Amino acid sequence: MSNATIGVIGGSGLYDMEGLENIERITIETPFGAPSDEYVTGILNGVKMVFLPRHGRGHRLLPSEVNYRANVYGMKTLGVEHIISVSAVGSLKDAIAPGHIVIPDQFIDRTKGIRKDTFFGDGIVAHVGFADPVCSALSEVLYVAAQKAGATTHKGGTYICMEGPAFSTRAESFSYLALGASVIGMTNLTEAKLAREAEICYGIIALSTDYDCWHDSHDDVTVEAIIAIIHQNVAMAKNIIRHAVAEITGERACPCSTAMQYAVITDRSVIRESVKQKLAPLVGKYLS
Repeated sequence: MSNATIGVIGGSGLYDMEGLENIERITIETPFGAPSDEYVTGILNGVKMVFLPRHGRGHRLLPSEVNYRANVYGMKTLGVEHIISVSAVGSLKDAIAPGHIVIPDQFIDRTKGIRKDTFFGDGIVAHVGFADPVCSALSEVLYVAAQKAGATTHKGGTYICMEGPAFSTRAESFSYLALGASVIGMTNLTEAKLAREAEICYGIIALSTDYDCWHDSHDDVTVEAIIAIIHQNVAMAKNIIRHAVAEITGERACPCSTAMQYAVITDRSVIRESVKQKLAPLVGKYLS
């Protein structure tokens, strides 16, 4: 059995993971509140896995209502060092057709400050490097796995993270095209920031469901059309994950594992013990 523990955060349509053995359901309360749902742990093809539905089973949470901090904190306490995040996205490029897979490597933030996207504050300040916001090593594994699974896959690209829950106006959609972005979604940037602070490798399987509303030869995005593509894409995503987990080991040569080494700038002597205890699973080794 691999000594890696892999987390999977499932987006729209991905609420479980078939093939898991030795399944346990774990409820975790974190210092940041309750995660989206129970964590489902098990073994997939000899690899330890932790699965969490981002929006909760039954899709109960808006993108802005998801407790991203609790979700990532819980993953960390369960020993996860790699998170594979699966999300539905709209395409901003002709070449990325509905049904295609994208492995994004950059973000543009169009959220509105509603979400909590850092573990810090409350008397402790940290500034983590985020120039390359996803793990390049994990993203390469996901790209190769997607090709093995037979998906039409696009390597790299910029993900616009919008607030939602409404889709873009046509004017907004055209402005995102002008920025050169590849896809648009409502969740992944927040997770990526928190995963970096938790020193967890983070990679995305983005499932293209539609052309947003910029494409004049396709109908504007509708929920009905998206759901039809999601069912197709989710089956492919699960197949990609099965290929990917076989290639992920417990040895990490990427910078994700030491991302916070120099990020905390607050004098340790003025950090309250309660704050140190709260952050111990994340950065305790740097607070002594």
